[in-house]
Amino acid sequence: MPRRDGLVTLALALATATLFILVAYHGTRASIQRVDNAFLRSMVSMRSGPLTTVAKVLNFLGLIYVTLPVRIAIAGFLAVRRRWWHFAAFVAAIVLSEASIGSLKTLYDRARPPGSIVHTTGGSFPSGHGVAASVTVVAAVIALFPEGPRRYRWGVAAVAFALLMALSRAYLAAHWLSDAVAGVMLGTTIALGTALVVHVIRGERRERPSGIVPAGDAG
Repeated sequence: MPRRDGLVTLALALATATLFILVAYHGTRASIQRVDNAFLRSMVSMRSGPLTTVAKVLNFLGLIYVTLPVRIAIAGFLAVRRRWWHFAAFVAAIVLSEASIGSLKTLYDRARPPGSIVHTTGGSFPSGHGVAASVTVVAAVIALFPEGPRRYRWGVAAVAFALLMALSRAYLAAHWLSDAVAGVMLGTTIALGTALVVHVIRGERRERPSGIVPAGDAG
């Protein structure tokens, strides 16, 4: 359903852009910060040994030492199966997301919450864990599952997992709530967007009559 998927991706992209703009401007950022502060206080007040352990496990799953082997395994599987279009969409999503994380953190240069109970580096906005987790699991679902209800069910589960991981970072005071939400929204948007772009290119290649060379390619 390319049309429906395109509309969903566009709506998500607009929502993501809106959140990033709100965080960028001082007036609206102050309102968001109040929500972030309240959320952090509630997380600190509800901390317990078991919850902290679960949050730290989720935090570990989002580290590059875990995500990189998973990404390589998925890309390798797609290459071995010669599913080159899925391979292109998956790799493009990963590369684009990794390029965006560092540049956006530098651009926003947002201070992290005080009292983080895990090691942190770099700026706070957006959550790198949120971006990496969401783009990996959503792009993987698109690449590995055929179109249909099963893919959508797994897609919902993938986004829920990514959001839970991102929220665990806010629980650990490694990120603000808005960092976590923005990270998941951005990663999901990139995964869906690259898949749609590759789908369009693939469709155009299939519709191009064989043996006809486009005018721009002549000579």
